[in-house]
Amino acid sequence: MSPATQLAESQWLSQLAAMRQAMADLNLPKAEDLLPPGKGLNLGDDEFSSAPESVEDLWDIISEDDDDERTGDDSDAIVDASVNGVEPSGKMGVYNLQWLSHKCWAIAERNASLNASELQQQLISVLAADHPPEELQVSLTEIVGFDDLDFVIDLIAHRHQLISTQGLSGSDDIFSRLQTKSQREDSLRRQDYEHKHAKLAPKQDREGPIYPHVYKAHQAGNTLSVNGRKYGLPVGSSHVEEPRYTEYSIPAAKVGTIGAGRKLVAVSEMDGLCRGTFKGYKSLNRMQSLLYPVAYKTNENMLICAPTGAGKTDAAMLTILNVIAKNTIPNPLESHDATEFAVITNEFKIVYVAPMKALAAEVTEKLGKRLAWLGIEVRELTGDMQLSKKEIVQTQIIVTTPEKWDVVTRKGTGDTELVQKVRLLIIDEVHMLHDERGAVIESLVARTQRQVESTQSLIRIVGLSATLPNYIDVADFLKVNRMAGLFYFDASFRPVPLEQHFVGVKGDAGSKKSRENLDIVCFEKVRNMLERGHQVMVFVHSRKETVNAARLLYQMAVENRCADLFSPLEHKNYAQALRDVKTSRGRELRDLVPKGLGIHHAGMARSDRNLMERLFSQGVLKVLCCTATLAWGVNLPAAAVIIKGTQLYSAQEGKPIDLGILDVLQIFGRAGRPQFQDTGIGFICTTHNKLQHYLSAVTSQEPIESRFSRKLVDNLNAEISLGTVTSVSEAVQWLGYSYLFVRMRRNPHGYGIDWAEIRDDPQLVIRRRDLIINAARTLQKSQMIIFNERTEELRAKDVGRIASQYYVLQTSVEIFNAMMTPMANDADVMKMISMSGEFDNIQSRENEFKELDRLRLEALKTEVEGANDTSHAKTNILLQAYISRARIEDFTLASDTAYVAQNAARICRALFMVALNRRWGYQCQVLLSTCKSIEKQIWPFQHPFHQFDLPQPILKNLDEKFPASSIESLRDMEPAEIGQLVHNHRMGTTLSKLLDNFPTLSVEAEIAPLNRDVLRIRLYLYPEFRWNDRHHGTSEPYWIWIENSETSEIYHHEYFILSRKKLNDNHEMNFTIPLSDPLPSQIYVRAISDRWLGAETVTPVSFQHLIRPDTESVYTDLLDLQPLPISALKNPILENIYAQRFQFFNPMQTQIFHTLYHTPANVLLGSPTGSGKTVAAELAMWWAFREKPGSKVVYIAPMKALVRERVQDWRRRLTAPMDLKLVELTGDNTPDTRTIRDADIIITTPEKWDGISRSWQTRGYVRQVSLVIIDEIHLLGGDRGPILEIIVSRMNYIASQSKGSVRLLGMSTACANATDLGNWLGVKEGLFNFRHSVRPVPLEIFIDGFPEQRGFCPLMQSMNRPTFLAIKNHSPEKPVIVFVASRRQTRLTAKDLINFCGMEDNPRRFLHMSEEDLQLNLSRVKDGSLKEALSFGIGLHHAGLVESDRQLSEELFANNKVQILVATSTLAWGVNLPAHLVVVKGTQFFDAKIEGYKDMDLTDVLQMLGRAGRPQFDSSGIARIFTQDSKKGFYKHFLHTGFPVESTLHKVLHDHLGAEISAGTVTTKQDALDYLTWTFFFRRLHKNPSYYGLEISAEEHNTMAAQQMASDFMIELVDKSLEELAESSCILLDSATGDVDPTPYGKIMSYYYLSHKTIRYVMSHAKPNPTFADALSWMCSATEFDELPVRHNEDLVNAELAQNLPLPITTMGSSLPMWDPHIKAFLLLQAFMSRIDLPITDYVGDQISVLDQGIRIIQACIDLLAEFGFPNACTMMMTLLQCIKSARWPDDHPLSILPGIDPTQNSETSSGNHLSPSLHSLLSLPQSTLTALPRTLNLPPQTSTQFSKALSLLPVVSISISDQSSTGLTVLLTRKQPIPSRGGQRKTTAPFDDQSFRIYAPHFPKPQTEGWFILVTANADLSAGTQEDILALKRVSWSSATGTARVGERADVMARANVRFPEGWNMGDGHTDGAEPDMGSNDRDKKNEDKGMRKGKEKGRGNGLGGGKLNVKIRVISDAK
Repeated sequence: MSPATQLAESQWLSQLAAMRQAMADLNLPKAEDLLPPGKGLNLGDDEFSSAPESVEDLWDIISEDDDDERTGDDSDAIVDASVNGVEPSGKMGVYNLQWLSHKCWAIAERNASLNASELQQQLISVLAADHPPEELQVSLTEIVGFDDLDFVIDLIAHRHQLISTQGLSGSDDIFSRLQTKSQREDSLRRQDYEHKHAKLAPKQDREGPIYPHVYKAHQAGNTLSVNGRKYGLPVGSSHVEEPRYTEYSIPAAKVGTIGAGRKLVAVSEMDGLCRGTFKGYKSLNRMQSLLYPVAYKTNENMLICAPTGAGKTDAAMLTILNVIAKNTIPNPLESHDATEFAVITNEFKIVYVAPMKALAAEVTEKLGKRLAWLGIEVRELTGDMQLSKKEIVQTQIIVTTPEKWDVVTRKGTGDTELVQKVRLLIIDEVHMLHDERGAVIESLVARTQRQVESTQSLIRIVGLSATLPNYIDVADFLKVNRMAGLFYFDASFRPVPLEQHFVGVKGDAGSKKSRENLDIVCFEKVRNMLERGHQVMVFVHSRKETVNAARLLYQMAVENRCADLFSPLEHKNYAQALRDVKTSRGRELRDLVPKGLGIHHAGMARSDRNLMERLFSQGVLKVLCCTATLAWGVNLPAAAVIIKGTQLYSAQEGKPIDLGILDVLQIFGRAGRPQFQDTGIGFICTTHNKLQHYLSAVTSQEPIESRFSRKLVDNLNAEISLGTVTSVSEAVQWLGYSYLFVRMRRNPHGYGIDWAEIRDDPQLVIRRRDLIINAARTLQKSQMIIFNERTEELRAKDVGRIASQYYVLQTSVEIFNAMMTPMANDADVMKMISMSGEFDNIQSRENEFKELDRLRLEALKTEVEGANDTSHAKTNILLQAYISRARIEDFTLASDTAYVAQNAARICRALFMVALNRRWGYQCQVLLSTCKSIEKQIWPFQHPFHQFDLPQPILKNLDEKFPASSIESLRDMEPAEIGQLVHNHRMGTTLSKLLDNFPTLSVEAEIAPLNRDVLRIRLYLYPEFRWNDRHHGTSEPYWIWIENSETSEIYHHEYFILSRKKLNDNHEMNFTIPLSDPLPSQIYVRAISDRWLGAETVTPVSFQHLIRPDTESVYTDLLDLQPLPISALKNPILENIYAQRFQFFNPMQTQIFHTLYHTPANVLLGSPTGSGKTVAAELAMWWAFREKPGSKVVYIAPMKALVRERVQDWRRRLTAPMDLKLVELTGDNTPDTRTIRDADIIITTPEKWDGISRSWQTRGYVRQVSLVIIDEIHLLGGDRGPILEIIVSRMNYIASQSKGSVRLLGMSTACANATDLGNWLGVKEGLFNFRHSVRPVPLEIFIDGFPEQRGFCPLMQSMNRPTFLAIKNHSPEKPVIVFVASRRQTRLTAKDLINFCGMEDNPRRFLHMSEEDLQLNLSRVKDGSLKEALSFGIGLHHAGLVESDRQLSEELFANNKVQILVATSTLAWGVNLPAHLVVVKGTQFFDAKIEGYKDMDLTDVLQMLGRAGRPQFDSSGIARIFTQDSKKGFYKHFLHTGFPVESTLHKVLHDHLGAEISAGTVTTKQDALDYLTWTFFFRRLHKNPSYYGLEISAEEHNTMAAQQMASDFMIELVDKSLEELAESSCILLDSATGDVDPTPYGKIMSYYYLSHKTIRYVMSHAKPNPTFADALSWMCSATEFDELPVRHNEDLVNAELAQNLPLPITTMGSSLPMWDPHIKAFLLLQAFMSRIDLPITDYVGDQISVLDQGIRIIQACIDLLAEFGFPNACTMMMTLLQCIKSARWPDDHPLSILPGIDPTQNSETSSGNHLSPSLHSLLSLPQSTLTALPRTLNLPPQTSTQFSKALSLLPVVSISISDQSSTGLTVLLTRKQPIPSRGGQRKTTAPFDDQSFRIYAPHFPKPQTEGWFILVTANADLSAGTQEDILALKRVSWSSATGTARVGERADVMARANVRFPEGWNMGDGHTDGAEPDMGSNDRDKKNEDKGMRKGKEKGRGNGLGGGKLNVKIRVISDAK
């Protein structure tokens, strides 16, 4: 045993003996004697069951506390024995430590800034010091304040008593730990209570739980006393008292060993992932080996407490690898030997929270290098390093600071992609909890843990920290399983053990004596280290002090004759060092380096810093004086480190503060170089009064406490703004996740909680509630939240949200509320910012006054109120000095300026948002300018070119010449003129280029009044600059707002981001603003750059020509009538039909019954959705069939879904009883002409009826129509409105021409201009316009505004929680429909609702079926998202689901088995599923055309609301509309008044005019004008001219001049439309006579229902011999595909899809982007022909739509090309038609249509595998061969059956030609009966039954029938040089009239085509030759015919038939095979 150890042991034994003797002398009474009668102590531990019988027993009790792992927890409480207010009197009288402790607590409770235990220690240290009474009085008064002078007098009076009580045993105060019996019982009572109740606390006895991963040596060290506090220090610790200082030395710990049975983890034994990452390592170190199994192989939360330098970063790396391993292929945990990995990088994010920016940069670099081999991106996200959205997506590991991550997660929805993908959160230096910034960490951890619970996703939390005394508390806070994830490593795990010295210099803090002593002590310690041969780092706390300290050290060395100790002369690198230092710019370096000293701080040049680091590491420099940045940012160890002084200046606090423990530990971490020394030495030299603080903190004696309560108000506001806390109870729960809660339960007294409170309320619910309610009241007072004290609801207000987002203190918000005014100027704004709470700590010092005065004179541009000694005046001066770029010499002032500037920029942004929120236009301009001024350090009045890096003389010239040098003026100048202006000709060109780069926008505005009170504005934005990446990056943001020119009130504002890639696109904005009386003369549209000063444009919009239409809302009052019984129908069949549903008509139906059922009057019926309009339509229908038997009724619904709903309903209820035939006419379903002719009711869409009725002269059934019912006629204002308008106009025209009358019934929701609509429909007495309130079930509508979010998804996500709360409040049990904007949103919304359910007591609260029933239904579901949602009682409904899934959702919801249905708007229109509550979650949708989000039509919103309220169940329905704040007013206005219906015909007049010209209805320009007078557009043009762009002044309105102007407007519109058509060759226009004639192309356009632009495109690109790619490209470029939806991010899907397809997108033209709808159509068709699976469900529906349109477009192209006389082009188009129907490419094998035949087969190999080379040759084979073919081809049985069936459907056609003459010929096609399928079994069908001619087209989505093209051409005469000419093109199909056989007979079917040649072989109108095809049937033949199996060649049969003497070629080509 060493002598030192023997000495320590003997000291210990003598202390023990003395103490035992003293205790025996006390003769303490027994415990029972002191207990009240009947109050025994029920203690849980045996040794505490009775009073101690001996001194040994008592020793057990006292040492119990020493052994406890939480020694520090109760140290304060033990000193204070009066826990329950009982003050025991001891031997020393009343003035003892207990009395002092009690007084200190009392003072601390009154003064929140004081800590009771620290106050007590401070007082004792002052009392113990050797001061005279006068000095003592001053010192004590400074500490406790003047309010407690009596206490000071007591202290001085009883000074000796107090000192002697704390020093009974010399330097050892172990006796101060002795307690009286009552004190001990009190303590035991507490311990017993904690033992039983504190579930989270370790057990309170010596045999408490032993945690498996706590590696801690037994604390049997020296017990040293400092100022009345006891410290258990390690063995060998010593204490020295010197005249100048007191020093405590703690020896270096021994390096521990791995332990028996354990070994280090060798890297070679780890899996491939770890081996690759730990390259260069042989093994993990001792600490890492111990935690490897938990860190890498489990998902346990972890707390790793270990000394600095123990390797915690590598420990964190193991947890990072754990996350990466789960997202790699192959999984390294399963494939141990794998060495190459593919990481799925988009599946996870890891966040590493480092305490400082310097450390964040270091960690980023370290992790980035280590993980680069895996392709893992590591990026820093701090105040200095921002990340773009793209970078965030690409990054897997984000290294950030607590504050930055708090800002990111506070937005919650701002970076949803980021936050939701986090799988691991690493918090480095978690002991920062004790720091001021600890509250941020608490907030982060609480938020993360609540996210884990709410989203049910795993986010692992790993805390890294230095050794902590109360590590168990921190572990509990991090939700670490103590038995698995808690790791504690003591000092023995430090690689280089650390010897620590704590030196407290004597003398009053801040006094001259103290400073001198510090200098001397520091020098002594440096000299001592140098004598021992060690290099030393001396850490000081300002840049200036580094030089001063170095010079002082050298000076003292000279004085003490030991300068040679510093000398580097002997060093081998000295000469080189001298050469290097000569190049340095630092004079101090050149002076100090030759003396062997160096300096290092962040203010030095990078090269100088590097030089210092190099010279120190080489050993040239013996001493380096540096700041703490060296410890954080640079890994440069030294043998010894000395911290000289612990006071550093904090700009945030505005005063010197104590050096943080974090910094001390980091600096000590630099002591000891592993390769040179086996120990490191650390000195901390502080003032005497701070000695105990650092001793306890650094030696882990002081528990880490929470700082959360100080920041509670701001953190609560953040959570309320985020939406995670919505009530007091949720806030209480949130507080339960904080470290504050853990510590309040552990150390209640420290937080002002007495034991009674914690006994009665162990979970501190009442305490937490009080804290929350007080904080909420404070927030409400500041107008940051709405706090309803009755319901305890907490709701964010905009100001609160802004404060949270911009990190603004609540105290600042209070100031802003008081000071903000709408017209504040620059000076007011500066003053307001300076008054902000963030700057309260900025203090003025006398030594700064001189410089502040100088700055006042030099830098101020606005006046500053107040003297320099006020904090707000100083702040204001510094802020203005910063903007003026003034030179600041004083270090603390420079530090303050940086702090002010950093915070002011943020605060100013917050103020700008508040002003924007309050709609203060002028204030917004001032604030936005100020924001940019602070950010750019440029005043708004300076020339904008200051923002470019230009020489000062140039800028000075520009400033002086202003305004002649303004941006606008410069733009009008030539470069030479600009050069002249600035007196520098060469700069002219440079400035001209910069002028081009200056980012201004020009704005054009269109206004259109919707009614008297609402104006719609459309803005067109044009960038007027050239993009330069250096100046503009990837995007430029702008603020656009509309401002009242007189009051500067903002009507509307938007944040607009202009991106580089969309610079040249069209930028449009649409919105509405309210109009008030009186109207301003004009409004201003401001477009202001968010970043650039001076980049601002103002566009005035005059109201001079604004005509506000009269709001003549005519509403029908609901009369109080007796409900009409169904017997009023007087028709037994009808009565029977209705009796199944009701006995009486509802009040609305009763009122309109007579008009509809008994009169022929036209009717306009406006009433809310769900009020019974369908019955009204039926009443009109019964009138038509009664009064006009044999006539037809047409019902037009705007959507296929509504058509389908109506068809199903009427087929089920009406057709059979009334013996009516009903037919559905839509794109999906086109019956033949005969079916339509025979039908009584035609239900159709507007497009379909428009197409059919265009040819009304040739279609008798159109003229038989007696009633047209138009449902949802208010959709006139929508995209498809013009079609409805044309239909009505045409039906009226038909009625006038055919002398009959067509009755019109228009049905809509209540509209504001019903009179106009009625007049147009010809309504006289039949106008019924009921208000929205006329509903069978009354509807309550709530409109909720949400703050603008930058991005659609964040906005939607912010609505999810309110949706859930709305369900809980309004409809906890009843059915709910949530309408969302997109299919993706259905999934995301349902997912979030499920998460919210997960936090409820009953997670399946919305599910109302048994488990068996649920499982049965889930087994039917195909969609994964739907399956998950249904499990929780939530259904999904959108067009992307397969039909069966959609029907299941509907069925379960209708039967109330699932309570919630999340649906897209299609559900509102298509399916009649009412609910009690409807939530419209968002009123925008993505529109690819504008590449942005567009507002839904109001009609859609009304339709959704119509689903609220179930007539048979609810007395009222409830609707909640969630929209942006800016749209709230719009919905409030129009939902109650009705929306005025306007026409949009003028936008698409040309196509409709073209159709009428083709039909012969319009033959002159005058006809066209007359035709317009039939339209609704004509009526509205006069009523609301401004809406249509007709400029009439208010005085001229309703005058003859106005009539003339309207007439001129219409003439101009017609001229323009006719010119467009003429340019597209669709009409021939005689401008002289005004005659208009159709061309063949125009007829093709009208017949195929195409746009003239499509015709124009094909005509301009047509060529005689196109390739297949050309044909496909022409088709995909059709205007009809403009409307193909391109959803968000589908450009990425398209790009991916394009890589797998044969034709490149360049085929479509190089300029088209991936998000172009035509590109999408091109890709979808290729994917169809390639038969590849589509990447997303949405594409399936889109592909069907493209195929549907495509057939029609191709057939039109064939006719067009025939008109051109291009036979090869025609056949290529026919090939395309075949390929599309058969889903194959032209070069695929012809037989690949048949099941089991591979398309890649080529004809050469066909013979080898028994395949015929073509269909023709296949069908020529004998029947027996065909029957055996499946067997020959080795097809499996199932495929064989399909093969045979497909084969049986192939047509065998023979061709014959007759009646040949010079004028024409007849072609007869005969179809042989189908081949029977295998086994001879064939269903007997009539050969002319349409079913038998359906082709086998398994891939094409809709059934197709056979059709044939007959192309007759004149053979080319090569000798005469003539080309092959098209003589005729015919299309034939098997008509039912061609066959006469009875069912069951076998008869061939024929089709005949009479071909007429053009006269003289000239090409005639091939289209109209012969009988004109009927649109009703043959259009289907055009679109849906047979499936194409050809390779672009003729069919074989009739290939090139010579027609006798005629030199013609006849090709018969199938349109499908």
